[in-house]
Order: sequence, then structure tokens, then C-alpha cells
Amino acid sequence: MSVRIDITGLRREKVAVVPSPLAELGMALHVLSEPGHHPGLQGWVTGVTARLDAHLADRMSEADFLWRTSFSDLFMPFAGIPGRDTLPGATLADDLDLLDKLTDDQFVDAGLEFVCSPGYAYDSRRPGPLADPEMRRRALELAAARGPRQLLFARRLLADPPGVRAWLRQFLEDCDEAFFAETWSRLCHPLAADARHKTELLRHKGLAGALGAVSPSLTLDGDGVEGADEAAGRIVVDKLVEGRTHTGDGGLLLVPTSLGRPHLTVLHRFGWQPVIQYPVSAAEPAAPLPVEQLALRMTALAHPVRMRLCRNLARSANTTGELAQMLGMTPPEISRHLAVLKKAGLLTTRRRGRYVLHQLDVAVVARLGSDFLEGLLR
Repeated sequence: MSVRIDITGLRREKVAVVPSPLAELGMALHVLSEPGHHPGLQGWVTGVTARLDAHLADRMSEADFLWRTSFSDLFMPFAGIPGRDTLPGATLADDLDLLDKLTDDQFVDAGLEFVCSPGYAYDSRRPGPLADPEMRRRALELAAARGPRQLLFARRLLADPPGVRAWLRQFLEDCDEAFFAETWSRLCHPLAADARHKTELLRHKGLAGALGAVSPSLTLDGDGVEGADEAAGRIVVDKLVEGRTHTGDGGLLLVPTSLGRPHLTVLHRFGWQPVIQYPVSAAEPAAPLPVEQLALRMTALAHPVRMRLCRNLARSANTTGELAQMLGMTPPEISRHLAVLKKAGLLTTRRRGRYVLHQLDVAVVARLGSDFLEGLLR
């Protein structure tokens, strides 16, 4: 599974790396709602919540599904501006002005993303719920299945888009005054520095070099832009979701976030400029495990015979013959199971004379839980 961005015809000058105050505020709201996703930010969460006005805290719960269970595209309105090459604003007010420029159809479609509606928003030209009664009915049905707050919000959004726009803008401005302005003043300079660094990599090493520095989960499948005026190929983002989009005659945006780890988010809404929001940190993170390799390891460990093998191999190194005796199986049967574990990267081997000793890589198995969680949240 992955998200694919077709970049055929993408000109090098149409690729930009720019921080976004509004996108970072959206991530800040997510961290406050789901601190368990971000153990490294517990101190920041505690500090903000301790001084948060009770009324504002209550208002956060009115529509927290826009940033708790989904990353609403409303936090990246620059991607929806006609021309598909608008950059994020320099200030939060600039980004909010771009939010005001979205059409009612765009605003409502993006606002209803939490209902998982409508794949039409991502890969078709089908009219949205403001124009299509059937899509409206379906969106309300899905919102009702999510819960009463979601249904109330969906009804408000469909009945009065300007009113919800005003409510959202006021709420975000109040968050800025309460805690985000101070946070952004600390984050904006490191984010700008990271953006300059990635831009230099883009200039000197091409798109493949820049993407490799952004995340090991990004790969360039095709010729890329090195040594050419136009790109031919696609960017593949290793995630546990399926999605596709294209740059067309527009651009590609890379938006750094200091609060977002471990999330690597991709905006791939139909008709919008593709955006990849990637986490930065002072420490160099370990390369994330590819989703395919993660699935391979979990499948390998799910078999009862291989679980018994792992129990023995966790204690000491053993030959195929020794394992066959322990489990009462034939050496060929044991070899087949060992091959599965080895292909999944769960075993180490070493030679002792003419014998090959197998042992469980305990460090890899110990990381499996965190690898699984990272894969889910990426």
C-alpha cells in the first residue's frame, strides 16, 4: 500500500519547501488531542494544557475530529488555490486569508473529510454534497455513524458554510493567542532552516536527493528531475493507505513540521496541489521500516510452529537438525519455516564448522511493537 504522486512534466522550479503556520497549528491541535502519539512532546502538552482557558478547551472538543482522527486539508488551504502553485503564508493570518479564498464547495468537501466520505474528493470530478443531494445524504449518514458531535458539525457545515468558516477562523485565532504564537516563535526559525537545507539539496542533488533527506519512506520511481528540465515518473510514499494524485501543470509542496513525528502526511485531494508534510527533529531518526517488511514480519510470527521456533532461537543458537529434534519435525520442514523467518529479517546466522547456527534477532523483535505503531501513524 502507498500513496503515489504522478510528477510527469513537473518543472524543477515548481517544487518548493516552505513551512506553514496553519499546518503546524493543525499538528499542534492533534498533539494536544492525541498526546500518546507523541511521547517526546509530553512536556509541551503539559505546559499548554495547564494554562489553557477552560472555555477554549471545551471549544477544542467541538470539532476535534478535524485534527484528532484525520488531518483535515483545511489546514493546508494554499493547496486548493487555482493554479495549484500557491505557497503557504508567511504568517498565520496569511494562511487564514488563503482559507477564506477556498470556494464553499472546497471548504465543505475538505471539512467533511472526517467522515471518510466520499472518495470522489480524491479521484473524480463528481459534484460535492452542496450540489448533489445523494452525496449530501451519504455524508450525513456517515457523520451520524461517527457520533452525535460529528453529525451536528456536518449539518452546520452543509447548512451554513460561511458561518462555519467564521467559527473556525475565530477558533484558530484564539488558539494562536492562547498558546500557538509563542510556540510558533520558537519553531519557525528551525523549520525555515530545514526548508533552506532541503531547497539546497533540491538544487544540487535533484528531487531524489531532497526526498531521500525528507524521509526514507519517500522514493522516486522514474527518471526524476536530475539533469533534466522536466520530471518523468512518480513519487511513492510508503504508507498503510492507498492514494493517488498528480502535479499536472501545478507544483509540489514539501512542508516541514516540528510537532508531527511520527506522522508523514500527504495531501492528495483531487484538483489540489499535492503536499507532503514531513517531520523534522534535531536527532537523526532511525529509518522507518517499510510497510511491506512490517507485514512480512508480523505474518512470519503469526504461525504457531514459527512461534515455537522463536522460543528456542531466542534462548540460544541452534542448527536445523537440533531444531528438528526439539520440535519433532523433519529438517526440511524446519528449513522452510526458518526461510520465512530469515526473509522477514528476524534471524541472524553464523557458521560453526560445517554447521549453520540460527538465532532470533531479539533487538529486531523488541522493536516490532514500535515499528508497527510507527507504520500505523505514519
